[in-house]
Amino acid sequence: MTILDKIIENKRLEVSERRSASPVDRLEKSPFFNRTTFSLKESLKAEKTSGIIAEFKRMSPSAGWINRTADPVDITKGYVQSGAAALSVLTDRNYFSGMRDDLMRVREVNNCPILRKDFTIDSYQVIEAKAIGADAILLIASVLDNTSIRELAEVAHDVGLEVILEVHDSSELAFLNDWIDIVGVNNRNLKKMETDVQTSIDLSGKIPSQYLKISESGIHDSETIAYLKGLGYRGFLIGEHFMKQGDPAKACRNFIKQMNAE
Repeated sequence: MTILDKIIENKRLEVSERRSASPVDRLEKSPFFNRTTFSLKESLKAEKTSGIIAEFKRMSPSAGWINRTADPVDITKGYVQSGAAALSVLTDRNYFSGMRDDLMRVREVNNCPILRKDFTIDSYQVIEAKAIGADAILLIASVLDNTSIRELAEVAHDVGLEVILEVHDSSELAFLNDWIDIVGVNNRNLKKMETDVQTSIDLSGKIPSQYLKISESGIHDSETIAYLKGLGYRGFLIGEHFMKQGDPAKACRNFIKQMNAE
């Protein structure tokens, strides 16, 4: 059993417990549920956007602890002030030390698109994402089938959320449908936990032109951003590179300054 298999197995149990503890009708009463969302897609298409989706992440299965004592409010406010186009917040507790409360706190202090970064396998999680303040969700092609992706994406659109379909190889592009807003190429193989930006390079010409595309993971320098922009990528999700620094927001600011200087 791979680490990804273990994560999904655990996620099924977690969703069952969450559904019992906080039913959908309770989620729909959240103060965030009826808010007008910010569009991640439009933010990344904006003329002067940095394209950076700055991620708050304490740990990961591949890296272990990255920043154990990090405060989501301070760091994400700093990200936005530094020029990030959007935010990504991990909400998986067991493998990433994330919390739903992290995203809620981040939502309260930031007026920009927020991606709920989690392993979404059930419509309950989509409703929950809206209830805790997210603007977009991630659907990972390698852990879902075609029918599930379509159904979850439809639910997301019904509640006003945008959808990123995360792919790692060309075969997963077959899961694209009219409810997908963005294609995210994950440079990390979630089964082997190996990272290579070449994945984004190889898939760039295979993604249908109607989909905005972003590159996720393994991006450490502005030169890589410039190269990927030349291949049509509009967004760049960066987490570990910022979070492992003593001051993640400052690292983000310096990164964007370097991008703008080129």
